[in-house]
Amino acid sequence: MGLGHPAVGLQRALTSAGVRAGDEVIVPSYGTADVVEAVRQAGGMPVYVDIDADSFCLDPAAVEAAVTPRTAAVVPVHQFGHHADMTRLSELAGRRGLFLIPQETEQSSSVETAMRQANAAFLSQRLSDVITPRVRPGVEHTFHQYVVRVPGNGRPDRDAFARTLRAKGVRCRVPVQTPVHRMPPFRRDVWLPETERAADECLSLPVEAGMTRRELQRVASACNALGGLLQPA
Repeated sequence: MGLGHPAVGLQRALTSAGVRAGDEVIVPSYGTADVVEAVRQAGGMPVYVDIDADSFCLDPAAVEAAVTPRTAAVVPVHQFGHHADMTRLSELAGRRGLFLIPQETEQSSSVETAMRQANAAFLSQRLSDVITPRVRPGVEHTFHQYVVRVPGNGRPDRDAFARTLRAKGVRCRVPVQTPVHRMPPFRRDVWLPETERAADECLSLPVEAGMTRRELQRVASACNALGGLLQPA
């Protein structure tokens, strides 16, 4: 990892906070392995906690349930541009004596953010056969990714939906193929139902700042035309 890699910055922040070998650090499993690797490099023990179904960020109630006398820190990730519930997490961290070290997934200019937000609003008003992103009241969503849920029977239906969209020329991708707790180098025997459900149902649709209204309408029309492919859960 280069010096500018976000995991390096997190490792330094954990070390500066006083995280020592054997300390538990609460992290999400829904995302990349960078955060978990940084915790391990700092000497900490990653503790995977489930996400909130709407924001895809750490669920504060699940975080509190996971705190033990060995817990030293919590690392919330602002997932896809939606900020974690920092109000509740900050209150929890202060009450339990924990370090709170939030991580941004990406950063961009205010102009790009405003354009993505406008594009996301356009799609959300027009999509009818997927579950569009839900934004918690009072929280900004910068939409680094526009992540929808494909209703149906989980991964097979989501993957069929994605293949058909790609055949129609719509760029889309699965944002998290495998939760970190199921990756061989980081595997833990834990059950995180919302994390598993998100990995099976979610799909990222294009919402880049440079997209035209015509391009966005093509995305919405292609998705809506696939309503018949979706099976009842």
